Amino acid sequence: MEELLDRGVLGRAREYLGFSPVLVVQGARQTGKSTLARMLAPDGSRSLTLDDSGALDAAREDPRGFVEQAGDGLLVIDEVQRLPELTLAVKAAVDRDRRPGRFILTGSSDVARIRGDKDSLAGRALSVRLHPLSQAELRGSLGRGAFVDRLLERIDDPAGLAVAVPPSRVDVVELLLRGGYPSIREAGTRLRTAWLSDYVERLLGVDAREGGGRLDPLRLAAVLRLIAANQSGELVKARIAQEAALSAASVTGYLDALDRLYLTEDLHPWAVNLTAREIGRRKVRVGDSGLAAWLCGASVGLLKDVVRGGKVFGALLEGFVVGELSAQAGWAEVDYRLYHYRDRRGLEVDVIIELGDGRVIAVEVKSAAGLTGRHFAGLTDLKRKLGDRLAAGVVLAPVDEPMRYAEGLWGLPLNTLWE
Repeated sequence: MEELLDRGVLGRAREYLGFSPVLVVQGARQTGKSTLARMLAPDGSRSLTLDDSGALDAAREDPRGFVEQAGDGLLVIDEVQRLPELTLAVKAAVDRDRRPGRFILTGSSDVARIRGDKDSLAGRALSVRLHPLSQAELRGSLGRGAFVDRLLERIDDPAGLAVAVPPSRVDVVELLLRGGYPSIREAGTRLRTAWLSDYVERLLGVDAREGGGRLDPLRLAAVLRLIAANQSGELVKARIAQEAALSAASVTGYLDALDRLYLTEDLHPWAVNLTAREIGRRKVRVGDSGLAAWLCGASVGLLKDVVRGGKVFGALLEGFVVGELSAQAGWAEVDYRLYHYRDRRGLEVDVIIELGDGRVIAVEVKSAAGLTGRHFAGLTDLKRKLGDRLAAGVVLAPVDEPMRYAEGLWGLPLNTLWE
């Protein structure tokens, strides 16, 4: 029997379920939503999936009876995006009885963005986002806490975070290619490739149609591959439209479909002045590093080659770090949001972590095995602009030792993210 891994969001999901009538678990297909729901559901709960045609027909014919069938117990409804109007019956049931812990709804597509009758469940539901497995989940190091929490605890000397042997470049290549889908975490290259190919084909050929728009699966796949080829790059819709042979008017629908299926994730621009935040372009990335690597044809040989594969390795590594930070936001003690930064002169910082109190942690991701002053240029510039508002500036890289570059600016081994 396959070992069940602890999920970082489990504690928060339990807290939400003890408070709210409805818990919504969102995330891409095959990220473990149904397994998480089983972990949360007490004995005596009833669980149904709308992927089952019989359950789907029953929900269509008698939505009220369908959502009330657990009685005083908890009802788990998997893949609720298959019948968005069922949320109307859930709303009505909650309005009749607002006991906490009545429903767990899972969705592999954002129900709020699917056409048709539905209810947002605003004020009646709390949501958790389930990402592909993070390194902390895979390695059993959740107990060490989220990176942001640990960094803030040692803000004056982050070097103390580096407590484990750093991974080699070969190790990093392997974790990038493996990604975080639970079903293939132990699979070899051939099986992983076959699984990813089938996964994308079925998602884009079947699930994407649930959004209501008329999307060509082949062009949708082309857009996804273009995003992977420019992993963590700024989104230029005109370029994607041209290279995918789409009209300028239709490209937004294709991008929205990938985002709705949780295959891609955005990183919005950040500015000191909140009103200027949306002036810059957002970055977009494929959410899972293994899927991104497969889509852009990255192999072990290419990524190990510093000359030929350096650019691809760097882009995949940046996307990987953003993914780790995004996943950890689901269990961090400190609330934070992620952005990227670019000023008018072209100076960039890969990740801006904005804390709830307005302070900022700036993170650069570098693929170099040794750090020099040029790797800290963006952080140094941002420190001049922000002053004390910059809580810390960190360069994460596959280096062997932590280094202090200047006051508040540090270089840290990549694995301080998770151990």
